[in-house]
Amino acid sequence: MTTPDSRPLRADARRNRDRLIEVAARAFAQVGPDVTLDAIAREAGVGIGTLYRHFPTREELVEAAYRSELARLCDSASQLLDAGPPDAALRAWMDGFVRYMTTKRGMSGALRALIATGGDPFSRSRAMLTAAITDLLQAGTAAGLLRADVEPDDVLFSLSGLSLAATTPEHHTRMSRLLDLLMDGLRHQASSGTPAD
Repeated sequence: MTTPDSRPLRADARRNRDRLIEVAARAFAQVGPDVTLDAIAREAGVGIGTLYRHFPTREELVEAAYRSELARLCDSASQLLDAGPPDAALRAWMDGFVRYMTTKRGMSGALRALIATGGDPFSRSRAMLTAAITDLLQAGTAAGLLRADVEPDDVLFSLSGLSLAATTPEHHTRMSRLLDLLMDGLRHQASSGTPAD
């Protein structure tokens, strides 16, 4: 990680930056776009000057917070594949996607404000999400656990729709069951050998 003038960040500066991004993502999601930068700096345990050294504008902090959440989700695909079978990895990734969408929805006001200033926080989102899903599906297909005819966009659109529907606590309690049903549809079904009618 580097500074704007391309010098590498010291370890303590990197920790401060990472902490600011983590706190900002949570604050924008929970409080909304009106959360003060002073409050973010205070919760992160740094001074407001430190925040401004890393993020000279509010918009830069909003974009960094969003992109961090997106990267965390996408990077988790390979970690989950390393930890277990591909179908279990995909199912766990789906849970992460729902959490990401909940955070993104909480940050929507801050993201809209960023877009109004000419920013484009979503410029790489679709490509990154599609790449992560592709890796999970290909691993599952190669292992004979997932259907070969499923496209990454099938999964992305299905997850997006389910996530958008989960707007109340009651809906959240049903989400796990709905994700299990989606996984059932993605699993490779062995041929029963029964002739077609």
